[in-house]
Amino acid sequence: MPRARKFAALSSLGALALGLSLGAATAQPLSVVELFTSQGCSSCPPANANLIKVKDQPGVLALSFNVTYWDYLGWKDTFGRQEFTQRQVSYEPPLGHDGPFTPQVVVNGHADVVGAAPGEIEQLISTTGKTGGPSLSLEGGKVAIGAGAAPGGKADVWLVRYAKGVVQVPVARGENTGRTLPHANVVHALEKLGSWTGDATSYALPAAASGLSTAVLVQSPGGGPILAAATN
Repeated sequence: MPRARKFAALSSLGALALGLSLGAATAQPLSVVELFTSQGCSSCPPANANLIKVKDQPGVLALSFNVTYWDYLGWKDTFGRQEFTQRQVSYEPPLGHDGPFTPQVVVNGHADVVGAAPGEIEQLISTTGKTGGPSLSLEGGKVAIGAGAAPGGKADVWLVRYAKGVVQVPVARGENTGRTLPHANVVHALEKLGSWTGDATSYALPAAASGLSTAVLVQSPGGGPILAAATN
């Protein structure tokens, strides 16, 4: 083979290998980091700040779920939703807790930590690892889930809408009166799309509201482990 043609062929193979490598990287499993927090909780700001430190790490999907059970202290959480509170409540028995508390960080649905101390979240991410379930993609207006093993025969498919980035929230009453609290990747909506039973399946992916990003979680029911996750 002439040298120029051989070099071109090798370059093409190298480009193909690089493309496959980059494609594989974008499809890598994620560490799903959920912070349950409240603007009415004086213990939460350090955990909020710690989530900000990990939100841009490669392979990490960080989400803030604001709960409602501290609203009675005098400040109604501006991002709080009852369904977010219920999501946290469902985690507590499998994690060995009697009831919900804030702050609480849950990684991949099966390990938790308070998250307020320096390095706590990073340590939990490193020891918990990443999701290892079915392939999952968000393309062409649909959610595509590959075939695989569904523990217990069934998993839930959750649609999460969140605002990527950091927002500053001034708090006028309650335990954090007069403070402005940073929040990272705030979840605005949580909806169950359907179920996955181990067979390859797909769901229509509704368009997100302006300014919101999308994540999809495939998760064992009842606050179980997250099997797969993807975000756009």
